[in-house]
Amino acid sequence: MALEGLRCKECGADYPVDARYFCEQCFGPLEVVYDFGALDPAEARRKIQAGSAGIWRYADFLPFAAGPPAERSALEPGLTPLVRADRLAERLGLGEVWVKNDAANPTHSFKDRVVAVAVAKARELDFDTVACASTGNLANAVAAHAAAAGLASYVFVPADLEEQKLLATGVYGTHLVGVRGSYDDVNRLCTELSETRPWAFVNVNLRPYYAEGSKTLAYETIEQLGWELPDRVVCPIASGSLFTRLGRAFREWLDLGLAGGEPPVFNGAQPAGCDPVAEAFAEGRDVCKPQRPDTIAKSLAIGDPADGPYAVELARASGGAIDSVSDAEIRDGIRLLAETTGIFTETAGGVTTAVLAKLAERGAIGADERVVVYITGEGLKTLDAVRDGHSAYEIDATVADFERGVPEPAATGAGA
Repeated sequence: MALEGLRCKECGADYPVDARYFCEQCFGPLEVVYDFGALDPAEARRKIQAGSAGIWRYADFLPFAAGPPAERSALEPGLTPLVRADRLAERLGLGEVWVKNDAANPTHSFKDRVVAVAVAKARELDFDTVACASTGNLANAVAAHAAAAGLASYVFVPADLEEQKLLATGVYGTHLVGVRGSYDDVNRLCTELSETRPWAFVNVNLRPYYAEGSKTLAYETIEQLGWELPDRVVCPIASGSLFTRLGRAFREWLDLGLAGGEPPVFNGAQPAGCDPVAEAFAEGRDVCKPQRPDTIAKSLAIGDPADGPYAVELARASGGAIDSVSDAEIRDGIRLLAETTGIFTETAGGVTTAVLAKLAERGAIGADERVVVYITGEGLKTLDAVRDGHSAYEIDATVADFERGVPEPAATGAGA
């Protein structure tokens, strides 16, 4: 039994396994604590490889007392593709680049991982209603997993969210609430509601457990790389939770003898229109100054990131950095990834790919480095971001008109 309880990241105070998210002594954030003293690395690997084809194969490293939770939704995420992106690497002048495509999840984003864990924990703690504050992908995931588990759900989003994400949330029969304001306004409302409603807010009162689901991305990366760590990761930052949990998971398996190599360098990616973590990193500060978002990357538009200071700390400690890119660079990043890998990403992935390109341009990545880029969502969710660049030939249904109106393909080589 590895699960021990909750512990404050700031003062170290311990708490039981229940629905709480901040320390009563110092108001610091809580995280899950495990005891892996009895773990046998070889046996753990065998158990993982014999497990399910999704995140529950890593259940011994998730916040449940004895293996996979008894009650969970039928939508098991995980084991998404890790694609070797040789054409992307060649375009950028890099050696070895891998793309972890987490759009290949039930609701097409990495949020399925955290929600699957949170909903299972909500059922274990006897909640019958789940809720969230979301920039879109989390709303999709909460609505879908609640429906699959037979739970009521409420999802709160900024009212100006992309239409595709609104439609892909409401279809599950959830209570979809558009809030006039930014994500930070939505999150503040949900924090207040969590004090008066007997609901499991997955990213408020269940946040310590919810955040643990992000670790499965790192576990999969290690397993898919032959139980080795990458040299560098490039990852988007919104609240900073994904970024920091990847760091925790890599270190966890390295310390336990489940993975070989050295801790990777961590590079964070933010949109320039909402980059409080990148700004803090550039200015040498530990604390992020809140910002009012103004960016096409709405899924990263969190102006007051809860885990921002820890993301800054991880980037510095690993020898990495946190960069931001403009909306124009985000659009270019979406197209670059699509043209070289066939993967169509939402704007968050455009941010990440654009930061990878920026790192390559300034020579920050060594020629022999193995780099993993995390793509967290599907491009069909943010179609407006690429609408202006769309073009097509229109012809009559004749060969002659085709030959007049459509050019021959340009000569290409294997690496073009």
